[in-house]
Amino acid sequence: MPIMLIADDNKQITSILEEYAKNEGFDVKIAYDGKMTIEAFSKYKPDIVLLDVMMPQIDGFEVCRYIRKQSNVPIIMITARGEDFERIMGLDIGADDYIVKPFSPSEVMARVRAIMRRIIPEDKKNNKVLMYDNLKIDMEDYSVKINNKNVSLTKKEIEILWTLATNNTKVFTRDNLLNSLWGYDYYGDNRTVDSHIKRLRSKLDEFEHEKWEIKTIWGVGYKFEVNDNEK
Repeated sequence: MPIMLIADDNKQITSILEEYAKNEGFDVKIAYDGKMTIEAFSKYKPDIVLLDVMMPQIDGFEVCRYIRKQSNVPIIMITARGEDFERIMGLDIGADDYIVKPFSPSEVMARVRAIMRRIIPEDKKNNKVLMYDNLKIDMEDYSVKINNKNVSLTKKEIEILWTLATNNTKVFTRDNLLNSLWGYDYYGDNRTVDSHIKRLRSKLDEFEHEKWEIKTIWGVGYKFEVNDNEK
């Protein structure tokens, strides 16, 4: 049975989410502050984490940073505030998704289902390595290297890069990427795709990659462009 860790200092919220999560087949663990969350994460090794931002002792951002140093487990951050800078910070430090209170518990579970569908089963992790020129994407351990140097990307950024690079003859619209990587149950908009692509490019551009790039096809979307001029 998969384990879900729900971290929120509001006991009414954790109680409601716990009930819905159990109906989805999760073994639910609860934490009411940041310190408890870190301890519970280390003890139970959950398969997914619902993480409130504003918690006592250690806030959700610091907890997210701690978890990301240990694991690529999916993290959905939850907050009562919806400012863009908070969402960007949460995504930049490794959150997979971001939801603002008040929310529908059914919506939260829909996002959980979408994320869990994208997790690669152990018996299907074959042929999950792509290499082109100085780029290596390894989906077995969710790592990306350029010139044999590790590129620090979030799980979602790696999934976007993998999707584009393994389909380099295809132009993906924003809706294509939104549906493929966030799932049809996602309640966002395609600005989410643009912000992820922007951060992904910024990180990739710290390394030289003359023979490939993520290219914007204006009015359409994005593609992985191969620039092999050696003819």
